[in-house]
Amino acid sequence: MRRLPSLNALRFFDGAARHSSFTLAAKELCVTHSAVSQQVRQLEEWLGCPLFERRPGGVHVTAAGLDLQRATQEAFDLLERRCDELKRSSQPAELAVGAPASFLSNWLIPRLERFEALHPDIRIRLQTAADPALLNTQRVDALILAGRGWPGEWAVTPLFAETIGPVCAPAWADRIRRPADVLDAPLLHTTSRPDAWQDWAARQDLRLATRQPGREFDHLGHMLEAAAAGLGIAIAPSVLVEADLHRGRLAAPLGFVESGAAFSLCTRKDPARADASLERLRGWLLESAG
Repeated sequence: MRRLPSLNALRFFDGAARHSSFTLAAKELCVTHSAVSQQVRQLEEWLGCPLFERRPGGVHVTAAGLDLQRATQEAFDLLERRCDELKRSSQPAELAVGAPASFLSNWLIPRLERFEALHPDIRIRLQTAADPALLNTQRVDALILAGRGWPGEWAVTPLFAETIGPVCAPAWADRIRRPADVLDAPLLHTTSRPDAWQDWAARQDLRLATRQPGREFDHLGHMLEAAAAGLGIAIAPSVLVEADLHRGRLAAPLGFVESGAAFSLCTRKDPARADASLERLRGWLLESAG
C-alpha cells in the first residue's frame, strides 16, 4: 500500500500553490474557498509542516510548499499526458479523405461500410474536394483523384486506370454505332474536364467539330442527368457510371478506352507523420480496386 496523503488534497494544494490563492483555486476546481482551505490544512497535518503562510493579503507558499509543488506539478503533468494518450488511443482514429463528389457517391461511399466493418477503429471523414492545395495545407489527409504527372512532394498510389467513353440515354444508343456518329450529336461537357471529349476523340483518330452543338455543366452528376434525359451524349469515366449502366438509365454504346490517367490515392511525403491508419486505408483501397 502506498504511503500517500489524499490525492484530492494534493490536487487542491496544487491549484492553490499555482495561483497563490485559495479563492482562485476554488474557482478553478468549482468548489468553495473553505473546501480548499480544509483540504490544504488536512495535507499540512498529514505532512507535519506548513505549506502556506496565511497573511492578510493572501497566502504565500513556504519552502516546504515549493518543494511539494514541484513534485505535484511533475506528477500531475505526467498523469495528464498519459491519460490523454490512453483516451486518444481508445478512440477511433479519424482520417479526412477528399475526392470529387462523383467519385464519392459512385465508388467510395457504396464500399465504405465494408471498410468500417473491417476497421472499426478508423473513422473516415469524407470531404468533397479536388483541390491539391487542401492536401498541401494538410486540410485533408489524403485525396483520391484521377490524373497524371503528380507533384513530386506527394506519395501517389495508383488504384486503377481511368477509362472513359460516351454515355447516353438508352434511346440514343442505336444512333451511336461507331465513333464518327458522335459528330452528329450534341455533346455534353463539364467545366472540371473541358478536354475530355478531345482526349477521347484523339484515341479514336477522330476530329471533333469546333462548333459542334452541346452544353456545359459545372458538375459531372448534372451532365449525366442531362444525358439520361436525352439532351445529348456525355463523356464520363466508366467507374462513375457503373450504377447508371447497371440500372439501365444510361448506355455506353461504344464502350470505354483508357484515358492515360489513373485514379490514385495521394498523400503527403512526410516521414515524421507515419500513420498506420493511412496505410490500412491504402491497403484496403488497393484490394477494393483490384
